[in-house]
Amino acid sequence: MSSVIEDHHHDDHHHGPAKGIMRWVFTTNHKDIGTLYLWFSFMMFLLGGTFALVIRAELFQPGLQIVEPEFFNQMTTMHGLIMVFGAVMPAFVGLANWLVPMMIGAPDMALPRMNNYSFWILPFAFTMLASTLLMEGGGPNFGWTFYAPLSTTYAPPSVTFFIFAVHLMGISSIMGSINVIVTILNLRAPGMTLMQMPLFVWTWLITAYLLIAVMPVLAGVVTMMLMDIHFGTAFFSAAGGGDPVLFQHVFWFFGHPEVYIMILPAFGVVSAIIPTFTRKKLFGYASMVYATASIAFLSFIVWAHHMFTVGMPLAGELYFMYATMLIAVPTGVKVFNWVATMWQGAMTFETPMLFAIAFVILFTIGGLSGLMLAIAPADFQYHDTYFVVAHFHYVLVPGSIFSIMAAVYYWLPKWTGNMYDETLGKTHFWLSFVGVNVTFFPQHFIGLAGMPRRIPDYALQFADFNMVSSMGAFLFGFSQLFFMFIVIKCIRGGKPATAQVWEGAHGLEWTVPSPAPYHTFTTPDGIDLKEAHG
Repeated sequence: MSSVIEDHHHDDHHHGPAKGIMRWVFTTNHKDIGTLYLWFSFMMFLLGGTFALVIRAELFQPGLQIVEPEFFNQMTTMHGLIMVFGAVMPAFVGLANWLVPMMIGAPDMALPRMNNYSFWILPFAFTMLASTLLMEGGGPNFGWTFYAPLSTTYAPPSVTFFIFAVHLMGISSIMGSINVIVTILNLRAPGMTLMQMPLFVWTWLITAYLLIAVMPVLAGVVTMMLMDIHFGTAFFSAAGGGDPVLFQHVFWFFGHPEVYIMILPAFGVVSAIIPTFTRKKLFGYASMVYATASIAFLSFIVWAHHMFTVGMPLAGELYFMYATMLIAVPTGVKVFNWVATMWQGAMTFETPMLFAIAFVILFTIGGLSGLMLAIAPADFQYHDTYFVVAHFHYVLVPGSIFSIMAAVYYWLPKWTGNMYDETLGKTHFWLSFVGVNVTFFPQHFIGLAGMPRRIPDYALQFADFNMVSSMGAFLFGFSQLFFMFIVIKCIRGGKPATAQVWEGAHGLEWTVPSPAPYHTFTTPDGIDLKEAHG
């Protein structure tokens, strides 16, 4: 009898969150873990942004003013690594944790303890990565793509810690992806078919498969580096019969799908926000799903467009050129569908919608410059210039990061139960929008004029645009502190949010009260599937 009573108490204990710091250490609740991911990614965003501002401060004018070239190289490397693996990816995993179970009517993620573990690996991995800056010889200084032999033969001793950190990040990503797939395939509300799932859930299902496919490739390439550095192998050393270009092939076989891992969930976010604020159903739902799957498939067979200048055979150049251009087709379908959704809709321009519209416009600009880079003979000229920097930042900053900000503004009232301050949100949007364009648009011109990337000093003819670019970077960087203020202000209080929050919002997450209860759907009863599909 006493054991029954104990069991009953044990059950009671789990109806709400535990108190204090241990709640966060041991939590298996998808909302808590989503919150941990989002705050962690924001801290990494600020850290990676600080490194970027060191880069832009050095490039404010020609000459060497603030940091040594060696430290400048460490900053470019750490900025890239922390933004890609520490800011963008964990933010999307955090959104998946918060939203996927609520969107499909699931009580939680399928593997809650693994969920906890996959988060807590990350703070250790990134602490180790950041600590390399304090080690003898400094941190990684070979660019975020860590090309061999720079990262093997000529690397500082701290490269071994960098390799271990990459392994840990990969383990975390693979566990998170398995969790997402199992949750979506096994825990959907009874009666919800795959083609009734919100697009955010679809994009994450496809992204999770991409992660499981490519993270072991990244693990493989860093393990080969480790062998070359410590165990006398010569995978990437021409002196020992290896080939440095092999590194690029293996790295980009991971790296190109990785680019889509960072943008597909963004497509899902924007596909949720635009219909809400246009008061219309998303145009062409099925074609969006097929386009997402097509992009994911094509991402595996275009990797060498990063390598047009390595001396590939002509047939290889032609194949990778045409395969890359092919990705423009499903991407164009998506852009068309978003614009068609907005067409003749009853649009309003709340902060999430502003970020979503900016995403569509600026992501398209990034995509068009990507098409320019896909043309092999033209790429010989653009390769490793600031034009490439401008291209991928247009895809990743107004692409991935704007969509994450849009998602935060859109779902924050559901998470906290309070409305954020709309005026402050719009101010943050305009500061970010102006900052991003002032930073990255001039880089197209200095790149076309021939300025190489990853250099701490440059010729006088690039001075004016670099100064403008640096001013934009500081505007964009410091406006993110304003974003933090808006979020914290909303968490602490504000106008109470209704369950639906936004007029025109459809989906299961809008059927539960705001803030969303600690345990959302404990039983499948009462889940209204008409609401799920809008």
